[in-house]
Amino acid sequence: MEALPTRTTQDASPRHRQLEDTLDRIGVTGAHKQIGAMVLLGVFFDALEQNAVGLVGPVLQESWGTTAAELGFLNTITFTAAALGRLTTGIIGDKLGRRSMLTVNLLLFSLGALICAFAPVYSVVAIGRFVVGFGLGGEIAIAVTMMSEFFAARHRGSAVGIINVTAGGLGNMLAPGFGVLVFTVFSGPDRWRWLFGLLAVPALLVLFYRRFVPETPRYLLSRGKVDEANDVLNRLASGRLRGRMDQPQRFITAVESGERVVPERNRLRDVFAGALGRRTLSLGAAVCMSYGAQISVLSLMPTILVAQGYSITKSLLFTLVMQSGSLLGALAASTAARYIPRKVVLTVAAGLGCASAFCFGFLASSVPLILLFGAAFNFCVIMLNTTIWIFTPEQFPTRVRAFGTSIILALGSLAGGLTPILAGAAFDRYGVAGMFTLLGALFVGLAVFVQFPPETFGRSMEEMATDEGDTDRTSASTSTSAGTADPTMREKDVK
Repeated sequence: MEALPTRTTQDASPRHRQLEDTLDRIGVTGAHKQIGAMVLLGVFFDALEQNAVGLVGPVLQESWGTTAAELGFLNTITFTAAALGRLTTGIIGDKLGRRSMLTVNLLLFSLGALICAFAPVYSVVAIGRFVVGFGLGGEIAIAVTMMSEFFAARHRGSAVGIINVTAGGLGNMLAPGFGVLVFTVFSGPDRWRWLFGLLAVPALLVLFYRRFVPETPRYLLSRGKVDEANDVLNRLASGRLRGRMDQPQRFITAVESGERVVPERNRLRDVFAGALGRRTLSLGAAVCMSYGAQISVLSLMPTILVAQGYSITKSLLFTLVMQSGSLLGALAASTAARYIPRKVVLTVAAGLGCASAFCFGFLASSVPLILLFGAAFNFCVIMLNTTIWIFTPEQFPTRVRAFGTSIILALGSLAGGLTPILAGAAFDRYGVAGMFTLLGALFVGLAVFVQFPPETFGRSMEEMATDEGDTDRTSASTSTSAGTADPTMREKDVK
C-alpha cells in the first residue's frame, strides 16, 4: 500500500511553501538520523525512569515497610511534576527555541535520579521523584515537537512515532529486564538505590551529544531568522551536522523576492480559544484516558502479580513479556502513520484496547492467558499513545506548537498520576476484573473524543497553521493538487 500524496501549502506564505517543498525534496538524510538518534537516547532513559516506581515498589515495601498508598504517592508526584515540566518547557520552547530545553530537561532528570539513589528517608525520595518528573515531562514534550518539525508531511508521522517505539516500546519492554538485572547483581535491602543510580549515569552521557542538535528550521522561520533556517536546511541536505559547508544554498528566497518577514506572535492563550481551544480540549480528554490506562498498568502490574502469589522476579519477568506488546504497538502506530488517517488508527486501537481490557479482567485465569491479554492490552495502549503524539503537534501552528503540545501531554501526565489511585482502589475492592473494567471504559471515552479534532493525515504543517477551523477535511487531505510531489518517487539529494 502506498502513502497518499501530500497536499500543497496553497494557503501558506511563500517562505513557508518554500520550506515545506525543500523539506520534501530533502527527504530523510544522515543528518535527520543523527538528530533522531540523539533525541531517542534521551527518551529511552526517560522511559526506564518512568517505570522505576513500579520496579522498586516491592523492594521498598520489604526494606522500608513502604505502604501501597506511599508508593502510589511517589507515582502521583512524579507525574504531577511531569505535567509542570511539560508546561514550563512548552512556554520556554516557544519563546526561546526547542533545542536548549533538551539539555536542561535531561540535566534535571539525572539530578533527580541521583537524589533518589542517595535518599536517607522516604520524603527525600519523594523530592527526587518530583525533580525526575519535571525533567522527564519536559523532555518528552520537546522531543515530540522537534521531531515533528524536522520532517516533511510524508515522513513526519513515522518520525514522531519512532519516539514511542523507543520510549513506550523498547523502554517499557526492557524496564522489567533492567530491574531483574539490577536486583540479580546487587542484593540486600538497599538494592533499589542501585537502580536509581544507574539510571542517572547514561542519561548524563547524552548531554554531550545534545550539543550537536540544531534548532528546527520551522521554528527559526517563524521567528524571522531566515539565514539561520537556511543554514539548518543546508545541514539537513548535506547529511552532516558539523563541519564547514561548501557552497551553501539559499533555499528560502521569498524574502529576497519582496516578502516581508515578521516574527510570528506566539500568544499562548491562543491554544485555549476558538478552534485551537476545541482541539486542546478534545485531545486533552483523549490523552488523559490513554495515559491513565497505561500508567495504571505500568505502576500496578508487578504489585498485582505479587499479590496473586508470584515472586518479585517472576512478576518482573511476566511484566517484561507483556511489555513486548508495547514495542509492537509503537511499531504498528509508526508504520500506520504513513498510510492510514490518524483518527481511523485511534478509533480502531481504542476498540481493541477495550476488548483486551475486558479479556484480561475476566478471562486471564492462567499464566499463558495473563501474558497474552497483557501483551494485547499494552499493544493497544501504546498504539494509542504513539498516534496521539503524532496527531497533537500537527494541530497547532508553529508559533504555539510547543506550548499546545505540552498542554496535551501535561494533561496526560496528570492523568498518569491520578488514574492509578482510582485503578488501585478498584483493584483493592473489586479485584482484577474491577480494575480492568475501569480501564476498558476509558478506551470507550477516548474513541469518542478523538472524533472532534480535524484530520491531519497528508497535510503539511504550514497548511495546518493557516487552517484553524474545525472543518474535518479528511477527504481533502487525500486529494492530489497541482504541484504535489509524488511520495512514491525516489528521494532526491538537494545539490
